Amino acid sequence: MAAHRAEFPEKVRFLFEPSRYKVLYGGRGGAKSWGVARALLIQAAASPLRILCAREFQTSIVESVHHLLQAQIEALGLLSFYEVQNNLIRGANGSEFIFAGLRNNVTKIKSFEGVDRVWIEEAQAVSKSSWETLIPTIRKEGSEIWLTFNPELESDETYQRFVATPPRDARVVKINWNDNPWFPETLLQEKDELKGRDQDGYLNIWEGNCRVALDGAIYARELGVAQEEGRIRSVPYDATRPVHTFFDLGWADNTSIWFAQTVGGELRLIDYYSNNQMPIQHYILVLQNKGYVYGTDWLPHDAKARTIATGRSVEEIMITAGRRVRVVPNLSIFDGINAARTVFNRCYFDEQKCAEGLQSLRHYRYEVDQNMKHFSARPLHDYHSHAADAFRYFAVAIEEDNPLASARGVRMSGWRK
Repeated sequence: MAAHRAEFPEKVRFLFEPSRYKVLYGGRGGAKSWGVARALLIQAAASPLRILCAREFQTSIVESVHHLLQAQIEALGLLSFYEVQNNLIRGANGSEFIFAGLRNNVTKIKSFEGVDRVWIEEAQAVSKSSWETLIPTIRKEGSEIWLTFNPELESDETYQRFVATPPRDARVVKINWNDNPWFPETLLQEKDELKGRDQDGYLNIWEGNCRVALDGAIYARELGVAQEEGRIRSVPYDATRPVHTFFDLGWADNTSIWFAQTVGGELRLIDYYSNNQMPIQHYILVLQNKGYVYGTDWLPHDAKARTIATGRSVEEIMITAGRRVRVVPNLSIFDGINAARTVFNRCYFDEQKCAEGLQSLRHYRYEVDQNMKHFSARPLHDYHSHAADAFRYFAVAIEEDNPLASARGVRMSGWRK
């Protein structure tokens, strides 16, 4: 094919040098994604490559980098070489770009073979479980994993894994707006306005620094205190005590489960699990396979609803399976959050097994009222809210002396036994 000229910021030169991990992180306007898209298109044009373009959440091709790649194909003058299809981009030499979400396609990700490059866009959102599924799957000789992201919290799994303590054979480069020779004047004005208005926001959005806490984060103070007091650590399973589970149920959304024990006055969160689009039998099997000695499975109020498909409720299915089941009192979200704040100072979290749940608790935040431009009283409903809802049910269930529960005539038996 004919030679083409392509320009890149100097800092992305390393993309053309072999390395297992190539990590580009930083603030807005650094041309990270633009540079990666160009580099991959050029490399795939030079030799046949199979490239997986992924992100943690992707429900449609619109949410992928498909459009960005299409735009760069045109900019590079490669329209005659690449065939752009709805869900695939194929090169004349057999190269192909495929697209997938990690969180909703774990089984599919495991089936990818012969992938030469993986590009994870918005990698700050990738969970511990997704990384642990993806990385061993990409095992072809000479394969590479590329990441682009704007960091959020220093405690996020991706930042810890690839920036704070990067793996061997990783090239980690921070790229900001001032590394982009084509940084547009319109963004320069936007950047300067934010700097004068919100210094912390400016440092995160434009300079690529981690935030101390997300704006509107509901449990920021409680989690900060837990970290300072050493309550996020290794928390061993005590085989002499029962493990109680606390569910938030979903199908398209996540089903999230916290596993907890009480020892003296301590509330020990020893494990966490989440998945989606799986029947309740899947979660029963997960519980059985963990090998804990169980006490009570606490379910949300909607567990009593019978489904059209089975004619039975989740509560009935679990009881039939031999589980000891209770339903959490149906308190308001506001009361549940207050209950969670009340018990937080007694909670110990296993840093490894609860990493995904902790990440969601840190990202659980209030919605922004678009009309008033301030935080509303409602939590944002997103991926992270499911772990937070399950934690809220945990707090309500264990507060035997909670006056809100007592006022409703609820006795929280089963937890301390």
